[in-house]
Amino acid sequence: MFVQNLRLALNALLANKLRAALTMLGITIGVGAVITLLAIGDGVTRYVTNQFAGLGTNLIFIVSQTGEDPNGPPDRAASSTLTLRDLELLSQLPGVSGAAPSTSRNRDMQFRGNAYRATVQATTAAYARLRNIDLDRGRNLTDQDENGRSRVAVIGSSVAENLFGAEIDPLGETFKIDNINFRVVGIAAPRGGSGFGNQDDFVLVPFSTAQTRLFSSRNPKTGEPAVASILVQAASANLVDEVIIDATNTLRQTHNITFRDEDDFRILTQQDFLNAFGQITTGLTFFLGAIAAISLLVGGIGIMNIMLVSVTERTREIGLRKSVGARYADILGQFLTEAVVLALLGGVVGILLGWAGSIAIGQLVPDLETAVTPGAVLLAVGFSTAVGLFFGIYPASRAAGLHPIEALRFE
Repeated sequence: MFVQNLRLALNALLANKLRAALTMLGITIGVGAVITLLAIGDGVTRYVTNQFAGLGTNLIFIVSQTGEDPNGPPDRAASSTLTLRDLELLSQLPGVSGAAPSTSRNRDMQFRGNAYRATVQATTAAYARLRNIDLDRGRNLTDQDENGRSRVAVIGSSVAENLFGAEIDPLGETFKIDNINFRVVGIAAPRGGSGFGNQDDFVLVPFSTAQTRLFSSRNPKTGEPAVASILVQAASANLVDEVIIDATNTLRQTHNITFRDEDDFRILTQQDFLNAFGQITTGLTFFLGAIAAISLLVGGIGIMNIMLVSVTERTREIGLRKSVGARYADILGQFLTEAVVLALLGGVVGILLGWAGSIAIGQLVPDLETAVTPGAVLLAVGFSTAVGLFFGIYPASRAAGLHPIEALRFE
């Protein structure tokens, strides 16, 4: 019976090709839009994951609850509760392979009449290793630079291009940050754009130099040099949770904190950021997918409309079939099959359309690796089948419920 119903459905659709094509259009557009959006959502998720992987591995971010305004001038910046003493204690914890402070400000720079504004990052020699910053040429910051408060800097490729130009090799050159001379000792390899800003638009300077010459911030309680955040790297992924517990206990002890709700710091991991971005991208994908699903609803209504027209046109055929022994289930199956085939054909074309849309988006945005997943295809096929069944039930049951004598007398 299924094969026979399938053959009858295909014959009915081929007899009205244009009408069938127009009916499938709503399903096609809806499925294509849903698949394209799912591919974009998958690409965004993969992109964000790769960006966080580029920050470093097994990183733990410790920030002050009061925090510092990274773009604000020193006289308006709120003092951080984290200090270099905290950094020293955290670096000595079991399972910690490295730690580095980080305080940043946007600052104006000059070189031979050229001016540029970029982020100046005050940190130590360990920062570049923790953040996976590779050098194109030159050297990284060293402990000697930190101890000697040297006016040296490692610059990103964007700073090298915009401040020094293409004809001048910045390595060894002297430029000014807030009218203070700094010598370029290293140039970072290009890392490309990011969802977190331009990763090549930075200048690394020794933390001690920044504290004495560029921007100084002190802990309001102890008067010690304050840092905006501390990066801690666990020796392995399995030790991240253990390091977080030890770091929390250490900071509570040094900050004289008794209760958890009195914490003046926050500890975040890369997974926390991934989860937050994942919730955002999932919500956006669901929202956009719901909008695209309206096309599927419109397409389903179109299928119901055409099937009702088809029932009216084939009333005598239905009466003839019932008069020679066709049962209610036979007629119901025939018209349901026709509705499902109509929806499935539209879904197949929609899958091809969504695949083409995914490729087009990937070409327009090279950083976004879009891909049509098997799950998206199964979802499209299942949704198309469900639409065909749902919107085909009423016309099919109406056809199956016709009285054979009245159907034969229909003009």
